[in-house]
Amino acid sequence: MGRLLTLFLFFSLICLSPILADSDFEGFEDADDVDEDLDSSLPLTAQTLLTSQPDPDPTPKAASASSFEYWDEDEFEGLPQDQPPVVATEENADPKPSETEAAPEGSSSSRSYTVEIACGGFLIVFVVNYFTGKRVNENIALAWAAKFATKDTIFDKNFSLLGVGDGDDSPLLLKEGQNVFKFYASGRRCCQGLLATMELKSRHDLISSIFNLVIPTSRDEISFEVYMNDDAMDHIVFAVANNKSAKAMHKELPDLHKFATILSPPTARKWVAHDLAVISESKEVAADLITEAVLDQVFGEKAFQKFGKGFMYMHFSDQHPGPTNKKMLLFKFALPDANSMADMTRLVALIPYYIDLIGRYKLSSQARSKTEATRSKAAQEAYKELQNARQEALQRKKAERKKLMEETEAKLSAESIRKKEAKERARQMKKAMPKMKMTRAS
Repeated sequence: MGRLLTLFLFFSLICLSPILADSDFEGFEDADDVDEDLDSSLPLTAQTLLTSQPDPDPTPKAASASSFEYWDEDEFEGLPQDQPPVVATEENADPKPSETEAAPEGSSSSRSYTVEIACGGFLIVFVVNYFTGKRVNENIALAWAAKFATKDTIFDKNFSLLGVGDGDDSPLLLKEGQNVFKFYASGRRCCQGLLATMELKSRHDLISSIFNLVIPTSRDEISFEVYMNDDAMDHIVFAVANNKSAKAMHKELPDLHKFATILSPPTARKWVAHDLAVISESKEVAADLITEAVLDQVFGEKAFQKFGKGFMYMHFSDQHPGPTNKKMLLFKFALPDANSMADMTRLVALIPYYIDLIGRYKLSSQARSKTEATRSKAAQEAYKELQNARQEALQRKKAERKKLMEETEAKLSAESIRKKEAKERARQMKKAMPKMKMTRAS
């Protein structure tokens, strides 16, 4: 009986064990199921951030308890219900932008150094060009003076005083600028003196040098002004220049425009080269001044091709428009380089030759009568122009005075105007009254 009871209890326990097991773990799920539920219950934003932005730091970090521990909402209270999304911090940012930001600073600094280097180089070139050009111009001026103004040269043989001073040690040249030099000579018959002005290229100026290289418009030039005595020059207006310059001179210079014309070449005698034109008041003057010696030395066709390359013009006039001297001889030549000054020897020799020729020259009676009539007519026209200018100046002053009085009256008050009109009316009435002379009865 006891055995039967024992067996019954044993089989009862075997049958009831699954039920007890289920009842002990009621309300709990398998661990795998819990993991799957945890993964599926994560917020969408957090999952996206965690998958799309991996941590660049390879070292593992401990997960935050508030981010990965979940609980049953029915069982726990007082804790936050929404989990904040995991946001990438500035530590996870790529450090490359800081490196790229440093690049523009380096380029700007290199650019600033480039500008400074360029400015410094330009300054150095400017200074070097200044002193080099200054030295070149001085060498050209000194070479000309050594060739024509020293002992036993052309000007030394034809003038008694050379230079700007009275002593023997006085300088021959007067420097008025880095490219302007002057030479003075006096002590010769028929003239008061001679002034030579050398105007050279602005070699000391870098901008002018560059411009002249691109567009060669200027060259080294020397001009001579000979101041003739009043009794040593007859009525002469005469010029020789190249064809293009002759037209411009005849149009622009008042004495040539009033008294002279451009002459056509004569057929009965030798004349100047085809590149030259003669402007003269009369054909007689032109024929007397263009001599055979001048044609053979400079102005002939063959001589001009060889020795006249530097000739620009010569202009003789007893009606020069200058403020000081009326009777002047003007010459202008192009200067060669310092080593070729001998090329202009024949051009410089024209100056003393024409001083003597003009000083001795006398017009014929017929030519003189024509020139005197022309000059008297020109003097009358000049007097009329002066009178017209004076009349215009007086009319202008009257108009200005009238305008000023009108402006003054406009500023006066009505009472002042009334008093002024009454005063003017009384003055007119008094002026219109007949004058009476009272005599005392005897």
